[in-house]
Amino acid sequence: MDFQLSDDQRALRAGVRELLAGRFGRDRMRAALDDGTGVDRALWRELGEAGFFALRLPEAEGGVGLGLPESVLLFEEVGRSLLPGPLIATHLAAGPVKGAAQGGTVVAVLDPGQPVAHLGEADALLVLGPGYGPRASAASVDVTRVRDDATPVCSIDPFTPLWRAGDPEETGERLPGGGRLRDEGALLAAAEQLGSAARTTEMAVQHAGEREQFGAPIGSFQAVKHLCAGMLVRAELARCAVYAAAVTADPVEIAGAKLLADDAAVRNARDCLQVHGGMGFTWEADVHLHLKRAWLRSGQWLTAAAAEEVLAGDLC
Repeated sequence: MDFQLSDDQRALRAGVRELLAGRFGRDRMRAALDDGTGVDRALWRELGEAGFFALRLPEAEGGVGLGLPESVLLFEEVGRSLLPGPLIATHLAAGPVKGAAQGGTVVAVLDPGQPVAHLGEADALLVLGPGYGPRASAASVDVTRVRDDATPVCSIDPFTPLWRAGDPEETGERLPGGGRLRDEGALLAAAEQLGSAARTTEMAVQHAGEREQFGAPIGSFQAVKHLCAGMLVRAELARCAVYAAAVTADPVEIAGAKLLADDAAVRNARDCLQVHGGMGFTWEADVHLHLKRAWLRSGQWLTAAAAEEVLAGDLC
């Protein structure tokens, strides 16, 4: 079996990277950060027109007709760019929720016991039932009623507003494949973590090559070399796990991929900050944004404790 990316997959990844760089490059990202902007509706619709949300819908239903591996490539690019918004939930809801495929509907996700991200900006709500595996449920409910009873809570990520919501009444449509939706959401979150881990590795290497101390680039010092090498190893190990899980769609492999990708994203961001030194702790550096998003994303869709339970259960 050939696990190398095809020419079409490379072109897809390059196209999404170009789109995000043009519409959410560093200047736009920093402007959104300063303005407190959340979901950019114009960009959301542009992503819909580009087929981002309808990527896996059949062509007969107006989709692109691709698969889970291609979705992973898209969300890897999202992780690199720090694009805010409930992209995973909207992508997963493209079929059952009207307007989601075209980018006209923003869909947030409610996972029991977890804060809801972007609830104030959502048009619809994807509610995951308790538990994991094929029997897990999912439903679409009235977002207005949930929002009226929710309370804003402090978020570590300035791009991701959080709300504490209770368990909603199941007044909406029950969706098929609740366990599959949760697993796929965890895999796409792992892909975002992978993109962030790869990006912080690049940032560290670039800074190590430009910053000089004692008349030489700091990248020539052994301690910095070891940090950057460790970052690369973690990112590539996570990449292997995420790409393999995208091919098999096996819940156990997805759990392992999420654990590895979470670890790579958090630890790489911390090591990138270390390479940047005192500058890395400032607001002007982008390193802290990757670290905060990685911390937040580690607790979404599939937590470390839940992933470990899945892996342990497979050993029994």
